[in-house]
Amino acid sequence: MAEADAETAHASNGGDNSSRALAALRARLQRIDRNGGKALRLPPERDLAVELGIGRRAVRRALEVLETEGLIWRQQGKGTFTGPRPSENPGTVSALVDRTNPQEVLEARMQLEPALAGLAAMRAVQQDVRNMRDLCERIARARDDDARELWDEALHRTIGRAAGNALLFGLYEIIEEVRRDEVWRGLRERARSRAMVATYVEQHAAIVDAIARRDPGAAEQAMRSHIATLRRSILTQDDQEAGLVG
Repeated sequence: MAEADAETAHASNGGDNSSRALAALRARLQRIDRNGGKALRLPPERDLAVELGIGRRAVRRALEVLETEGLIWRQQGKGTFTGPRPSENPGTVSALVDRTNPQEVLEARMQLEPALAGLAAMRAVQQDVRNMRDLCERIARARDDDARELWDEALHRTIGRAAGNALLFGLYEIIEEVRRDEVWRGLRERARSRAMVATYVEQHAAIVDAIARRDPGAAEQAMRSHIATLRRSILTQDDQEAGLVG
């Protein structure tokens, strides 16, 4: 309510909220620089909006400008910072967790996993297919998020391994390691409504059926549709939690 009142008050005075927010944040960053120039975490957007008496949307836009200018930087699930970034080895998975975001992970999965499913349709043996069907049933019977997460990951790994390409499977394992971060896990769990769980079960079955028929094109398309559904669900949830929609 206070945020809405502040937004309305500035608008009625003819002021530009985003410009006011940007000027105030620039002044704040200059004060921080004079106090040593170390990397410091900024308050959350909501707190900054209250502190400045300006709407949260205007604060968010101002932060986007500062990030574009390289004056602030963000870490997924950790916040917004000013000052130098910590040194990091871009070749380590732990560094990738901090440097990537849900959009990038889902883009990588969209490129990689349909190809793995297509190769699995050409190379999977009968035992692979039996294992996939068993895992589909376990996912369908799961009654909590922890079990669903466990069996879902096992199914995708089984498909990736059945593709018979060690290099592509190694890339898949890197993506999976990034997705095991607690922030990502929580986001996926909150995006699983009852209706979406039923949809995922149907999509998993379609992927495995195509692999069993040895139809690479259908397997690729079924996996692509599955990842696209995941993408819509997860990114919508991420946007809602960031206050961008809804």
